[in-house]
Amino acid sequence: MSFIDVNERIKLIDLFDLGMSERTGSFVILEDSITLIETSASPSIPYLKQGLKELNIELDQIKFIILTHIHLDHGGGVGLFLQDCPNAKVVVHPKAAKHLADPSKLEMGARAVYGNQFDQLFQPILPVPKERIMVKNDGETLQIGKKTCLTFYDTPGHARHHFSVYDPVSNGMFTGDTAGIYYWMLKELGIDLYLPTTSPNQFNPTEMSHSIKLYREKSLNYLYFGHFGYTKQVEFALNEVERWIEFFVDCGRKGYFYSEMDEERIEYTYIRLKEGIINELLKQQMPKDHKIFKVIDLDLKVCSMGLIDYWKKEVTNR
Repeated sequence: MSFIDVNERIKLIDLFDLGMSERTGSFVILEDSITLIETSASPSIPYLKQGLKELNIELDQIKFIILTHIHLDHGGGVGLFLQDCPNAKVVVHPKAAKHLADPSKLEMGARAVYGNQFDQLFQPILPVPKERIMVKNDGETLQIGKKTCLTFYDTPGHARHHFSVYDPVSNGMFTGDTAGIYYWMLKELGIDLYLPTTSPNQFNPTEMSHSIKLYREKSLNYLYFGHFGYTKQVEFALNEVERWIEFFVDCGRKGYFYSEMDEERIEYTYIRLKEGIINELLKQQMPKDHKIFKVIDLDLKVCSMGLIDYWKKEVTNR
């Protein structure tokens, strides 16, 4: 089975982003207007279609595709997917709309991070026709069922073009990347690991903390993560992410002042992050050969780039 039953009306399709299971998911909300949240990149679209097929959903039934933000691992494949969804509109943050219609800057930024791996991981990246883009500002709603309106909240910190989506029926929030990454694959070991994601080039810890405060104020029953899965341990998850944000920012600060060369700064930050997280996992009896270490390794390399980018801006603006 390609999907997880979250509850009777919300399903989670594993998109095998970067060729990894339990990495990135698409949530399907089964209402009068069938709604998806996230598509991941174009190589994930066959997995998305397979999951929808198993849910007995035809592509022409889909009415809304919501992207919490338009980093390519969340929405890079939406242009390709939209070609087979004639009745769907793409719902995005107001700062994201122009980049969805013309993804050239998104592509340029991602190429700088992923280098020679870019084409394999993300292509093709197709523009979305402007008439199929719907913008939702902070506090606006979208009716997807007779008694169901989703509410959109501006939640920067990971990216300035990021919103979160509140579902009143489950009292849950689709947090994209603002509440970090949930390493779902560790659940079987009884370990709940939640880490912030600080990828370049718009990470801001103050804004991220403000967004997390908004989540707290909602007294939520669920957090739905772009990476990956969901939790009912809302307060614990938010506490963990905030705890790790402090550690990440401090590692970035030390890395920035370690050298005048960005490559050395990033490498230093990456090593400090990895040491801290691995030591904590080993204390929880994590097997040393678990596949999580490969996943975390990739995440921390990208996070280190974002942390050094953040500190360069901080020091320059003082």
